[in-house]
Amino acid sequence: MTIAIKRVYEQAEPSDGYRILVDRLWPRGISKVKARLDLWLKEIGPTTELRKWFGHDPERFEEFRVRYLQELDGNPAVSELLDICRTHDAVTLLYGAKDPERNQAVVLRDYLAARLS
Repeated sequence: MTIAIKRVYEQAEPSDGYRILVDRLWPRGISKVKARLDLWLKEIGPTTELRKWFGHDPERFEEFRVRYLQELDGNPAVSELLDICRTHDAVTLLYGAKDPERNQAVVLRDYLAARLS
């Protein structure tokens, strides 16, 4: 099984498998039809407080990672997401952030991969 990450604004592909939006807020400028989601699991995203603190500042990313991992350890939506990953050959975590290397989907993908291995 594979867990990929992708901006929600990118074209959906059959290889994406099960597509899950992992943002708490709906991304601007994209319709639900165009997003082609299987699930919007907003509960898995970072809390509003953490999201606002991070503000997509690259210098805060490592601290954001630490804090988000702590949130994930106590988040009941993690078990639902792990179950989805176990029942699909391919899962794509969708996010709206512009930075492809420093966003919650990167942290979440690594978190899930560690628990599924």
